[in-house]
Amino acid sequence: MKKKRKKRDTYIYQLKEGRKIVYIGITNNPNRRAIEYDNTGKEFTHVLLIRGPMSRESAEKLEKEYIQKYKKGHKGKPPRYNKNKTT
Repeated sequence: MKKKRKKRDTYIYQLKEGRKIVYIGITNNPNRRAIEYDNTGKEFTHVLLIRGPMSRESAEKLEKEYIQKYKKGHKGKPPRYNKNKTT
């Protein structure tokens, strides 16, 4: 019996303010997510897709790794809008 492949529709993205990363996240609809953020009042200049498409499971794992890597280079602090994703 064939093993069912996981859906690969999830992307890892960064919200940036100039060259500064202000958020790292995942989405299965980058255009919609950019519009949602634009309506939040959060300050950013652009959205950058950095990985994908991949399975949701893989994206969640890599998202955590990207946040941890960011924190290592910024005295243990996550990107400005990642306050709730600091595990």
